[in-house]
Amino acid sequence: MKFKSMSQKVIAIFILSILLVTAPFAGNTEAASSVDSKELVATAKNLIGIKYRGGGTTTAGFDCSGFVGYVYNDLGVSLPRTASGMHASGSKVEKSDLISGDLVFFNTSGKSVSHVGIYIGDGKFIHSSTSKGVKIDKLSDPYYWGKRYVGAKRVTEVSVAINK
Repeated sequence: MKFKSMSQKVIAIFILSILLVTAPFAGNTEAASSVDSKELVATAKNLIGIKYRGGGTTTAGFDCSGFVGYVYNDLGVSLPRTASGMHASGSKVEKSDLISGDLVFFNTSGKSVSHVGIYIGDGKFIHSSTSKGVKIDKLSDPYYWGKRYVGAKRVTEVSVAINK
């Protein structure tokens, strides 16, 4: 490629530099994708009642991270496969700042993060429980979930926040 002027050469170098800097982030969904929280919550609620299955990632049965991954994938967002992998991504969110679509994490095994769900507003989250499959529970349930809450992460930009 021949350049007619020095300014064309400078512009070409500038554009190539931008491409080289941004290329590693292409396809990165973390905090770059936007989802409609109403659509996300509706997608998750449509799966209520699907049974729990260890390692499950389909409507034949979900484990907790398989459920969360399925819901987000349905909206075009790819997440890590495990609860701990999901916890390692995104940006930290304080419990008082939760919005629908944030991921909420729990320690149910005594070893760090072992369970994940999706916050849906009004102090509730949806998840795949080992006992009843996909269901909604209160985040601050004093008998179980409240004592096991570890934290929350925001993995996308939510375009329509409902029920903060």
